[in-house]
Amino acid sequence: MTGESNLLKLVEAEPEDGYRLQDQVGFVLRKAHQRHVAIFAARIGDLTPPQFAALAKLADVGETSQNQLGTLIAMDAATVKGVIDRLKARGLVELTRHDADKRRLLVSLTAEGRETVDRLVPLAEQITVETLQPLSSKEAATLLRLLARIA
Repeated sequence: MTGESNLLKLVEAEPEDGYRLQDQVGFVLRKAHQRHVAIFAARIGDLTPPQFAALAKLADVGETSQNQLGTLIAMDAATVKGVIDRLKARGLVELTRHDADKRRLLVSLTAEGRETVDRLVPLAEQITVETLQPLSSKEAATLLRLLARIA
């Protein structure tokens, strides 16, 4: 039996009495996340998923505050600061101070950051397709819709 059919069996199984780890939403989500991260690492080995998320969101919204970027990509302030620091060290983003509020850091893509996003977006789309490959297109759409409701 393949890993995919085992996972499907877990999801479709009738609930049994007692606690079974493999029947818990967190466990199944973690396994799905591990699958996605492994596919991501195989396709985009030079950035982490959080780093890519920051770059992709900056490409969408343009310059924004570091805190707002964290909110937009669902990261706490400490995590996004580390992500931005690493992207800055690689020359993919730049930080500037807000004109009116000097305490506020604004983040924007550099030219190299923009080129990186443009190059990686097609790979990211392939990663999504590969992650969802065990599902039909209808199942994938349903999964994404349901996950969005609990996110």
